Amino acid sequence: MHAYIGLGSNLENPLAQLDRAIETLKKHDDLKNLRVSSIYGSKPVGPQDQPDYINAVASFDTDLSPLALLDLLQSIEQSQRRVRERHWGPRTLDLDLLLYGQERIQLPRLNVPHPFMLERGFVIKPFSDLAPDMLLENGKTVTEQLHQLDTSDLVFIKEE
Repeated sequence: MHAYIGLGSNLENPLAQLDRAIETLKKHDDLKNLRVSSIYGSKPVGPQDQPDYINAVASFDTDLSPLALLDLLQSIEQSQRRVRERHWGPRTLDLDLLLYGQERIQLPRLNVPHPFMLERGFVIKPFSDLAPDMLLENGKTVTEQLHQLDTSDLVFIKEE
């Protein structure tokens, strides 16, 4: 199955946090053909009393089930000392499963496609680095969706 994940961080050297997570993903035997977007900076969603975020999107092929993949992503977060103090609060690492093939998943622990991805420039912009012509669930391509969003707060950080 081809999957897309969002990566984000705004604590404890965020760029190093993303680099470490990407290296961990590269070394994992169940993830093949890993590709990573450029990295972008953005203002936080939710509480503004926290540092700006950096974000990227990665894609890969996997035979892991959606929940096994979620468990893997959460174990990587935990290895980088992710603490869930408040909703949309600061974090060392956030790994969100955005898409898992064309599957629609509604479980207590997992909703795919990610319920907010179409609204977030910090997801769609890096997504467009990897799959600009992919058709999204709303019938628009990633590029078309990007043009519908305010991305004025996005700052290019680095190319992966």
